[in-house]
Amino acid sequence: MGQEYRHTKTTISLINDHFVFCPRCRRKVLVGQVESRFKELVNEICAQNDWLILAMEVMPDHVHLFLHCLPTDSPSGMMATIKGITSRRLREKFLHLRHLPSLWTRFFFVSTAGNVSSDTIRRYVEAQKKRG
Repeated sequence: MGQEYRHTKTTISLINDHFVFCPRCRRKVLVGQVESRFKELVNEICAQNDWLILAMEVMPDHVHLFLHCLPTDSPSGMMATIKGITSRRLREKFLHLRHLPSLWTRFFFVSTAGNVSSDTIRRYVEAQKKRG
């Protein structure tokens, strides 16, 4: 996967954000059907918002998500959208998640990657499943 530059009427950009976020109390709930449905939801949300998924790995107790976005997209807004929609929809569908006041912690890690480090981050994210 090569670098993709995004074009708008006034901007050409290369912004790639690496996010890491966790369920509340680092519970290991992202397994089986919950993991599958979470991935479907993230794909839908990203498509609707014109965010390209460069890599995604879902571990039982945390998520690595590497996205390509426009300069008008704020990392905190992107996380609010992804976490809000997935929390609501997963807790509606899976009864064992309903007792949680929310699925996700309020916190997340984000790092913006430039052209040189994007491949390194992609390999790191993809290697997470093999390590766990």
